[in-house]
Amino acid sequence: MTNVADAGAVRAPQLDMFGAIPNRSPVLAAWGCGVDSTSFLIEMIEGGRHVEKGSEIIDHVLFADTGAEKPTTYIYLELFARWLEDRGIPLSVVRYQPQRYKNWPAYHSLDANCFTNGTLPSIAFGFSSCSQKWKIAPQNKWTENWQPAIDIWNAGGKVTKLIGYDCSPADLKRYAEREGYTDDRYHYRYPLREWGWKRPDCEERIRQAGLPVPPKSACYMCTATKPHELHNTDDFPPSLLRRIVLMEARAAPRLRNVEGLWRKAVKGTHGGTPKPGSMTEYIRDQKLLPAGEIEHIIEAAPAALMAWQDWAAGVPLEQRSDMKEWLAFFDLTSGDQLEAAGRRFYQDLDLALGRQVDRIDVADMSPGEQFSLIPAAQDDEFGQGPCHAL
Repeated sequence: MTNVADAGAVRAPQLDMFGAIPNRSPVLAAWGCGVDSTSFLIEMIEGGRHVEKGSEIIDHVLFADTGAEKPTTYIYLELFARWLEDRGIPLSVVRYQPQRYKNWPAYHSLDANCFTNGTLPSIAFGFSSCSQKWKIAPQNKWTENWQPAIDIWNAGGKVTKLIGYDCSPADLKRYAEREGYTDDRYHYRYPLREWGWKRPDCEERIRQAGLPVPPKSACYMCTATKPHELHNTDDFPPSLLRRIVLMEARAAPRLRNVEGLWRKAVKGTHGGTPKPGSMTEYIRDQKLLPAGEIEHIIEAAPAALMAWQDWAAGVPLEQRSDMKEWLAFFDLTSGDQLEAAGRRFYQDLDLALGRQVDRIDVADMSPGEQFSLIPAAQDDEFGQGPCHAL
């Protein structure tokens, strides 16, 4: 149904659309699985008050998966992928494929990147390189292997890329940063700005198409997360709240100028929403996780993770596990079980996996021996791991 590709080893569909000499710019839509980009795709494909049906051509849609999207985003991805397929529009899900690692074990998602290196996403430090690395770069890499793009570039032309910035105040700043930007390979279009659409217009167009309005599209540990959003258990089930606690605890020894994923505390005296700099502090204050579990994670999980990393560093390169295997272990424990690393965890794991095995006493096992009992996490078509299941 949907072409899923790692950006480091991609072979894009070879479409003979133009013959020997391209007669138009191929059109590529950057879809973020959010409200804005979903609405302009619907309008351009189905037609409506701004677009005559059939007058706009979209040759391909790209979604860049960081591997750390919220569960509802992956659900919507599957839903809209079917909608596009029914209308003959190809969709590819692309992913950044790391080639070199500063620390081990290997990782293939943005959150695993942070866990491996003991840091936070770059947005927490005021930068945007996580978007460049995990969103923009994989799409550009895919396009470099797309035959229509190769043909138009060889002919001296450009690929038209559609971007979903609307006219609401929140997007004015983002658009201002891009306005006037030129690229040798791409011509950028902003359909929603051409039509004067704001967020309510986008939501209404999606409803008119008979589709649900998509959830906010962002990584679960994004600094842009609002406090009230953490209360939505569809977007933030306990498994993801636990990962947030782990991420801040793992990074804490290296943090100097920020307190956590929300950077610095906001008092709310100038109209802002009051919040601490640390999401963990908010999760604790709002009792979104049991206080005892939070403390166990903070005290035990970073040390357990680093012990496993030390063990993994001694394994031959071709035999090293992926970080997602340790995260699968973490997702299936509670903080006290992880600290004890004892028999109860493996009993719970057996139940979760629906299998029967002999009881194993792991108290004296090495980290490598413990984790060798856990089946490797398997990606499905859309890249969801254990924490993404509702």
